[in-house]
Amino acid sequence: MKELSYLNKYLVRYKRYLIFGTLFIIIANFFGIVPAMIVRHSFDLVQKNITIYGIFDGFNLQGESYKIFADSILLFGVIILMMALLKGVFMFFMRQTIIVMSRRIEYDLKNEVYKHYQTLPLSFYRRNNTGDLMARISEDVSRVRMYLGPAIMYGINMVTLFLMVIPFMFTINAKLTLYSLLPLPALSLSIYYVNNIINQRSEDIQKSLSNLSTFVQEAFSGIRVLKAFVREEESSLSFGNASNDYKDKSLKLTFVTALFFPLVMSLIGLSVILTVYIGSLEVINGALSVGNIAEFIIYVNMLTWPVTSLGWITSIIQRAAASQKRINEFLHTKNDIVSNAHLKKEINGDVSFENVDFVYPDTGINALKNVDFSIKSGESIAIIGTTGSGKSTIANLVCRMYDTTSGQILIDGIDIKDYDLSSLRNQIGFVPQDVFLFSDSIRNNIAFGNLELTEEEIEKAARDADLEENIMRFSEGFETRVGERGITLSGGQKQRVSIARAIAKDPKILILDDALSAVDTKTENKILNSMEKIMVGRTTIIISHRVSSAQLANKIIVLHQGEVIEQGTHESLLATGGVYSELYDKQLATEEAD
Repeated sequence: MKELSYLNKYLVRYKRYLIFGTLFIIIANFFGIVPAMIVRHSFDLVQKNITIYGIFDGFNLQGESYKIFADSILLFGVIILMMALLKGVFMFFMRQTIIVMSRRIEYDLKNEVYKHYQTLPLSFYRRNNTGDLMARISEDVSRVRMYLGPAIMYGINMVTLFLMVIPFMFTINAKLTLYSLLPLPALSLSIYYVNNIINQRSEDIQKSLSNLSTFVQEAFSGIRVLKAFVREEESSLSFGNASNDYKDKSLKLTFVTALFFPLVMSLIGLSVILTVYIGSLEVINGALSVGNIAEFIIYVNMLTWPVTSLGWITSIIQRAAASQKRINEFLHTKNDIVSNAHLKKEINGDVSFENVDFVYPDTGINALKNVDFSIKSGESIAIIGTTGSGKSTIANLVCRMYDTTSGQILIDGIDIKDYDLSSLRNQIGFVPQDVFLFSDSIRNNIAFGNLELTEEEIEKAARDADLEENIMRFSEGFETRVGERGITLSGGQKQRVSIARAIAKDPKILILDDALSAVDTKTENKILNSMEKIMVGRTTIIISHRVSSAQLANKIIVLHQGEVIEQGTHESLLATGGVYSELYDKQLATEEAD
């Protein structure tokens, strides 16, 4: 219960539901116990009146006694019916309080986990896969809800029913009580054992089904590759093996489930047999009436489900504790990217890297080594280098997705760590190398950074990114939905939507991380011409492996294995005849060959 203690704050928040739910359980159980006593009186009344009815045989009093007897039985029947209805009403209230409480806590917990996820740094997402993040906010939270709802509800029901029924049974006859309850602990342990097996096998089935689904998704997503390499037969064989694994595990679960109800019914039946047998002996001895046997059978049946649920509840609590432990691991993960001074101010855009070193915390890769450069507000810098040279790391550090290992980054002469994170990022337009578009309209994707953009501003951003002409070709124009991750658009179109999204928010600092890698030379030239106008008045960082993009910048730095090996203007670097000049000649020769 140590892990589940985290949820106590929610139980305190919704204590009203818990208190009223407990009250409704007690009242519902009271209305469940009363009919048992009425049944006892009914049986005793029948037994006594049959004798009286026989005595008055041939007399007028026989008809009158029968009428009194019948009216009494009818009255008892009406009372039992009323008790059953009242019990049903309060059971409804019971579920409408405790189960509703669990749903509200589930809602709050999911929101807490999701909100916490969004505060965590990029390094957290590099360490944890998406499937695990989704499992903790969906499956694990659902298991915790089972503890907060059904487990608590049936647990309270079991405790209150035991406290109300068992002492009353002992006051009637202690011997019969002991014998009638004898099979119930065995029933609870059996349910616990069988339920654990069912849970384990259910989890095995879920894993098998997940593997099967992943296999099918990959096969259909990569159907062109599958067909191109003529691997349909091998794919079908692999699917058959995965499907057989799922089938075998399902049959094992079916076998255990088939044993579950016979086991429950046999133990319940044993309890009833003991009640009738011992009760009959007590009736013969004059210690009990026949009505007491009927009453005890009802009590035993009332206690059967709570005892049965004890094993089930224990299993739910164990699973919920394991799930809450997984949730707590993430909730206790702290964000080390925090603001020192929470400074909120409009920036001009001066950016300085002062002897910056950076080592990725999750991989230990030394991405930047003693990087030192500066950009004035309104100027532009191009960062050129081969794959793995540290170009994108610079973009991540400016957006403060990571903090430097040593050295510092200054914006307008102030340490970047002093700025409020939201305020800083709101003034930066970022076009990532790996473009991500939401499954929404083109309009909403462009306006993602600022939902208050006017129609004219959205259209202008599309024009500046050389996207408007493409959009107009779609039948629905800006309302065209781009599909999951922008699947309906080409690579170049996706990049241009990403560029439009970045510039639409009118940022003070614009970062283009290899933003033109998926467009052809002609389209690139169009965008570059537009970019010259876009870059006016804002600090621009152009990260690229293409020299053509770098020519727009006031300054160029060349990175190699995390170190600045050259820096200067386009003309000065060409005159030097170093790495940049060599790269320029190679790309120029390639373009001429094309």
